[in-house]
Amino acid sequence: MSASRQMCSFLVGDHLFGLDIERVQEILMPPPLTRVPGAPPEVAGLLNLRGQIVPAIDLRRRLDLPDGNAPSDAPHVVLRGDEGAVSLRVDAIGDILPFEQSDLAPLPDNLRGSLRSLLLGVHALPDRLLLVLSADAVVNGLAPATSASASPSFPVLPQESR
Repeated sequence: MSASRQMCSFLVGDHLFGLDIERVQEILMPPPLTRVPGAPPEVAGLLNLRGQIVPAIDLRRRLDLPDGNAPSDAPHVVLRGDEGAVSLRVDAIGDILPFEQSDLAPLPDNLRGSLRSLLLGVHALPDRLLLVLSADAVVNGLAPATSASASPSFPVLPQESR
């Protein structure tokens, strides 16, 4: 018997994606972002989430999708992880969908490129496909540094001397 779970679904471009609801901390309407000079292109900026500084990832860029017409009021899905919270900017929030692990179909062999490494599989819904993302793969290397050694993918700004 497979474990019953739930997926938080959202749209990025014309694509419906899902993440395990267990990893979702909250949904934010567009928070104010502070741009970070020298950050990778997929880092939209930093946000202050009740005193916690959280990196915000532009999921469209992380998935190598065309810039298109991303809404100016794009919501954010905040994920919790071992190294702190990370926010994902998406185009629109979908529904919470029931999900059985046995419903997850493997990725086709001919799907290649960076997207393949970010997906766990595909779930067939009655009217479309849900692309199930790996939360760990999406945020890999983009979480804030928690020790003296910072991740090379996420720049640490030097301290100002007084």
